[in-house]
Amino acid sequence: MNKTPIGLLERVPLREVWKHEAHNFTQWLENNISVLNDALDMNLINLEREQATGSFSIDLVAEDESGGTVIIENQLEKSNHDHLGKIITYLTGLDAKTAIWIVSEPRPEHVAAIAWLNESNSASFYIVKVEAFRIGDSPAAPLFTLIVGPSDETKEVGKTKKEFAERHNLRKQWWTQLIDRSSKVNRLHAHLSPSTYSAIGTSAGIRGLNLNYIVGREDCAVELYIDRGKDEGDENKRIFDQLAIHKSEIEKAFGEPLLWQRLDGKRASRIRFTRSDGGYRSEEDLWADLQDTNIQDMDRLEKSVRPYLRELKLKS
Repeated sequence: MNKTPIGLLERVPLREVWKHEAHNFTQWLENNISVLNDALDMNLINLEREQATGSFSIDLVAEDESGGTVIIENQLEKSNHDHLGKIITYLTGLDAKTAIWIVSEPRPEHVAAIAWLNESNSASFYIVKVEAFRIGDSPAAPLFTLIVGPSDETKEVGKTKKEFAERHNLRKQWWTQLIDRSSKVNRLHAHLSPSTYSAIGTSAGIRGLNLNYIVGREDCAVELYIDRGKDEGDENKRIFDQLAIHKSEIEKAFGEPLLWQRLDGKRASRIRFTRSDGGYRSEEDLWADLQDTNIQDMDRLEKSVRPYLRELKLKS
């Protein structure tokens, strides 16, 4: 039988190990940076304590292998908003690219904040939990645990979010200008507020029939969209079929072929016209011409279908 004694791991309050955060823990970390390097798989060198930036003093400033500035903020207590604000201030003050926040208890809201900051791609943020343990009468030993840090995945998420935000901003600008310009041709869409969506629309005068503008990265479209609700799938197809009987007359009035999409197997149907010579990703000095053409297409579509909308036989 194996009678080798096994010790029990005992947690030690941090203030028993380091009575003072700045005088004891920060100085210890400066002299034992290898412990943190191992935990983060980094190689921090050239450490300096209590570096000033404005009216604040940074616990530790180091360099990474590429010579980039790394700031380290120590907090032997629960994470708080004050220290998070200081970290961001230090980053900008020293034009650093990496920040390490060492705390005894990371709060969930601060873990989430650091994860969000890592998505921004502007800097790399780490939040590290520090603990101390001993076995029996052994000296206390530190344990650093990475709670959250940068990764290729978070950077990619941040890049995607940035692209979405940029796309939404561009579309809102596009619709702001188009709505204003369209009011000079007709008042169909003049009452609408600009949105961030890829389409805006107004009623064609019959419930569930909308005249929509659509904008993509490199194209623009107008359409009559037929969708009278989740229980009206058959009615949508009947309306489309009644209009399709007059396809040749409608296209003659419009002046060009239209895309007739009954969309069998789906609830809605539509009649659409698309131009692929530019969209919201086009140079902004081209927007006016693209929008004016799009507005004229909408005016032609509305006028070409209007007589046949009046003749529709609808369910009561």
